[in-house]
Amino acid sequence: MKHILFVCTGNTCRSPMAEALLRKLAKERSVPLEVRSAGVAALEGTPISRHAEAVLRDHEIDEHLTAKPLRADTVDWADLILTLTQGHKQHVIRSFPLAADKIYTLKEYTEDDENVIKDLQELDSLYATWEMKRALGQQLEDEERERLIEIQQRIPSFDISDPFGGSRDDYDVTAAEIRAAIERLLDKLEAFRTF
Repeated sequence: MKHILFVCTGNTCRSPMAEALLRKLAKERSVPLEVRSAGVAALEGTPISRHAEAVLRDHEIDEHLTAKPLRADTVDWADLILTLTQGHKQHVIRSFPLAADKIYTLKEYTEDDENVIKDLQELDSLYATWEMKRALGQQLEDEERERLIEIQQRIPSFDISDPFGGSRDDYDVTAAEIRAAIERLLDKLEAFRTF
């Protein structure tokens, strides 16, 4: 059984909605998964936002979810870590570099355009080179820096919109965005039988 972890900031909006939606949709499609969520800046036990709770009720999900901070044991538990933004992805990679090969944004992992996938792989390699050089007190070569900027400008955004502090409509838009990505995720898991 595959273990999937969603990560956002406070674990009160996006990642718990993704967790609950994936659990429900996977069960409906008979895809055996265990799903959790956590936040890079979550306070243990904080209830999810009332709008996130209402959105989940609209999807016939009645779970009592509370925030959990991202911890090493949760990272170790996960086979796949799906963040809700590129910023979350970079934070998790910096915090848990040994898990870098299983960390993606949700939209990035479900992307199926081969050119975009190649760009993402090269971008991750350039980021790794940059971090290593920075740790050694070195700088990127001019051509590496130019290539990094070129790829950043070319690839689409893989961030899920943040409804925090917004209206119920904002949460509905975010939930629709998450659900569409989760449907593609389940299609991918079923197609490759990676569970």
